[in-house]
Amino acid sequence: MRWQNRRQSTNIEDRRRVPAAGIALGGGGMIVVAVLALLFGANPQDVLQQITGGTTSAPGTTAEQPVDPHQEELKQFCSVVLADTEDVWTKLFAEQGRQYEYPTLVFFTGQVESACGFASAAVGPFYCPGDQNLYLDLSFLDDLGTRFGATGDFPGAYVIAHEVGHHVQNQLGTMDKVNARRSGASEDQANELSVRLELQADFYAGVWAHYEQQTLGVLEPGDIEEALSAASAIGDDRLQMQAQGYIVPDSFTHGTSEQRARWFRLGYDSGDINKGDTFSAKKL
Repeated sequence: MRWQNRRQSTNIEDRRRVPAAGIALGGGGMIVVAVLALLFGANPQDVLQQITGGTTSAPGTTAEQPVDPHQEELKQFCSVVLADTEDVWTKLFAEQGRQYEYPTLVFFTGQVESACGFASAAVGPFYCPGDQNLYLDLSFLDDLGTRFGATGDFPGAYVIAHEVGHHVQNQLGTMDKVNARRSGASEDQANELSVRLELQADFYAGVWAHYEQQTLGVLEPGDIEEALSAASAIGDDRLQMQAQGYIVPDSFTHGTSEQRARWFRLGYDSGDINKGDTFSAKKL
């Protein structure tokens, strides 16, 4: 992806030098962390040690560390990608008579506090509808290559576009509808709704990539293949197999590798936001 010397979004908040407040976890909280760690291929013990036993500064202080040139380059790359998502979704919303509200991309290191609570970097990038922020530990972009085998720069663009896809869902009211359907649903039904929500965000990421190429022509040969590789690498089935040696389909919350890649591809090939109704689709 050709991204150098292009517009960077100003909707960036850098908290990498601002430590989150300490986290106290009860037994239930430790179980949740352990499950999330397994889902994303991390060692639960390492995650718990990072959250409860790591060295953090007291709230209100800063931990000054030297600037990492590699991370600064990643930050600039992410800022360009976010700017491009702003342009694409502003245009698509305007075509529907809507106004697109920009999300903020928050960079953090290790752990972060959001309107959705505390989170460790081990759970991966996430979107919080409570504050309409995207949260990203930049080291995850390196992990895409080293841990998941998704090399190149476009897997990082796919990840950001996917989280922006959740913001689009929030703007369109999809998240509220899903949360309402989750109320009173069984665990299996709630997981299936989560899968459909995630696959639609993958579809929206593909729609963004479609217009990224159509309007800007900045994609390079192999970029889409890199995104498909990233989508496959973080499928529930592959992550569970890596973490525990077997898969539990009823516990899936994001979709299989095949599903994630296929819905991204559909969004990219069609560029039609109306074809992304994963909630009515008989086959995911």
